[in-house]
Amino acid sequence: MKLASLNTGRDGRLVVVSRDLRRYLDADTTLQRALDDWDEVAPVLQGLSERVNAGEGDPFDQTACASPLPRAYQWADGSAYVNHVELVRKARGAEMPESFWIDPLMYQGGSDTFLAPREDIVMHDAAWGIDFEGEVAVVTGDVPMGATAAEAAAQVRLVMLVNDVSLRNLIPGELGKGFGFFQSKPSSAFSPVCVTPDELGDDWRDGKLHLPLSVSYQGAPFGKANAGVDMTFDFPTLIAHAAKTRPLGAGCVIGSGTVSNKDADGSAGKPVADGGLGYSCIAEIRMIETIAQGSPSTPFMGDGDTVEIAMYNALGESVFGEIRQQVSIRQNA
Repeated sequence: MKLASLNTGRDGRLVVVSRDLRRYLDADTTLQRALDDWDEVAPVLQGLSERVNAGEGDPFDQTACASPLPRAYQWADGSAYVNHVELVRKARGAEMPESFWIDPLMYQGGSDTFLAPREDIVMHDAAWGIDFEGEVAVVTGDVPMGATAAEAAAQVRLVMLVNDVSLRNLIPGELGKGFGFFQSKPSSAFSPVCVTPDELGDDWRDGKLHLPLSVSYQGAPFGKANAGVDMTFDFPTLIAHAAKTRPLGAGCVIGSGTVSNKDADGSAGKPVADGGLGYSCIAEIRMIETIAQGSPSTPFMGDGDTVEIAMYNALGESVFGEIRQQVSIRQNA
């Protein structure tokens, strides 16, 4: 089934959306409440899903949506595509520790104010180095501390897309303090619709989503890396990593990190315009430019710049709806 939260009130209003994203039926609750009582509520939502897919419901408008969880108890973002991490370190002349291939990187982001999928990215200063990051995320049920990857897999309730906004020029100073991200990771935005894994069919297998992530920047194709390829750590592994020393409550959001693919010959990916799969963030092409020519030439986002993040199945149908955002520099926001 497909679920969305209309942008009404602090926690939104849960609706069940048709497979073709054309209609919805009201679920008379919030997504967080549904996740808290999933075993009881899921059959009710499934009944609404069958009705809306049979033709019932009102017209669905993606612009009326908040992120599926307008706020969450926890948002933890991994870095499952080690190709991306390897490029970051290579661009600054640093070796990558071998442990990065067996022990996932993860940070805890802000989850109290997620952006709506069509909401502006409002920042005070373009000099902060505004970047988008196209990712896949899952929402969990209750995960006990010390859960295995197999146990974690059973708690994947929903799948969605995310734009994990990053302020690249603030990151080095924060990491240099040795205490992790904070100011450099502002509010993220999630796709209008989230879906249950069974809705994805064979595209969801082995704890990964095997579809290309479509990223457009300034109206032009920028990335189409396959989210199921070059993913070193699958979602059950990421969830188990997060739950090693603490339980995860229902509604915990776990991100994949920037989706990144190598080129067919194993080298760094090429731009879409050059026949490659492109990139899911600006930083990655800047790394490749730095490696190739000594310095980057692609700027970060400025006022009025736009990004779109979506995913389409083999039939060309939008699975999650589209994240469409524009940067707005407001000094007194």
